[in-house]
Amino acid sequence: MSNNLQFLQKEKIVAIIRGISYENSHETAQALLDGGIKLLEVTLNTDRAFNMIADLKESYDDKLCIGAGTVMNIQMAKDAIAAGAEYLVSPNLDEAVIDYGIAHGVDVWPGTFTPTEIVRAYQAGATAVKVFPIDSLGVNYVKNVRGPINHIPMMVTGGVDINNINDYLSAGAIAVGLGGNLVNKQFIHDKRFTEITELAKQFVQKVQEGKAVTTVPSHANY
Repeated sequence: MSNNLQFLQKEKIVAIIRGISYENSHETAQALLDGGIKLLEVTLNTDRAFNMIADLKESYDDKLCIGAGTVMNIQMAKDAIAAGAEYLVSPNLDEAVIDYGIAHGVDVWPGTFTPTEIVRAYQAGATAVKVFPIDSLGVNYVKNVRGPINHIPMMVTGGVDINNINDYLSAGAIAVGLGGNLVNKQFIHDKRFTEITELAKQFVQKVQEGKAVTTVPSHANY
């Protein structure tokens, strides 16, 4: 098991940074870190995303695990890894991106929707898969699909909020990706970074509460 996958399983939350200004990136990262978030995904459809990844990696290398999101082809994967991305996340399944990540020692967590895509991604070498968009599928989908393929680590993204985060984790997701429900663009635009920190603390506390009351299933260690 890769170190980044272990870290993902331990921390449970990936904060997705999408569409914020480069000028606000450091304060946003610091606010999330102050709230207890340790994994950040900078999506490549964000302006100056590669600069963001490189600079955040340099500033927070020993404190945050920085990855690239919305990685949709090999060129994007190359540029993201060159910038210092420690893992790659995609909205889709592209085996070529997985191959490139493997060749360069970088985890790839591709987007999947169906059991066929989940299995294909894992067989191609993905250390975990992103089930997306999860709000179109729901908690029961996670429970049902994990019945026959519970050996494949699954992160869920798209529609996760403070009220349902533990439902997905209890259903068997190893982690969640959180976008606007955590990385609130209005707060960032208004430079209300303490409110980002408070949101992060609420999510982290919610996960800790869930860990305290959940019995770990026998298949939890991959």
